[in-house]
Amino acid sequence: MTKLPSKETIKRRTISDMKELGVHKSQYNRLVDIYSELVFQYLKLNQEFEEGGYEYETYTAAGGAKKSPIVATLESLRKDILAYSDRLCLNPKSMDAVTVEKEQKSSLASILNNLND
Repeated sequence: MTKLPSKETIKRRTISDMKELGVHKSQYNRLVDIYSELVFQYLKLNQEFEEGGYEYETYTAAGGAKKSPIVATLESLRKDILAYSDRLCLNPKSMDAVTVEKEQKSSLASILNNLND
């Protein structure tokens, strides 16, 4: 059994990834918090699903089979995580539609920076 990362670890990694991609702003942190919670829930449920022997069907009183509640929850979480990852620009598809703002230096700052080199 592998140890799951905490919600805070997921949040820190997400913010780090966003900064590396050049798309992080502190105003997004509430969305990052929700995204981190969804990822944590997904990892926890997936671990339970694995420990339960990947039981993907349950049987009804009428004798039929239906999708296990844990599978339905995992599917729902996957969709939510994908939606949030799109909004946070954490997947290749969403990065195609975004122009990353790069910090521009003034001419004076560039000259001074070159003097130090």
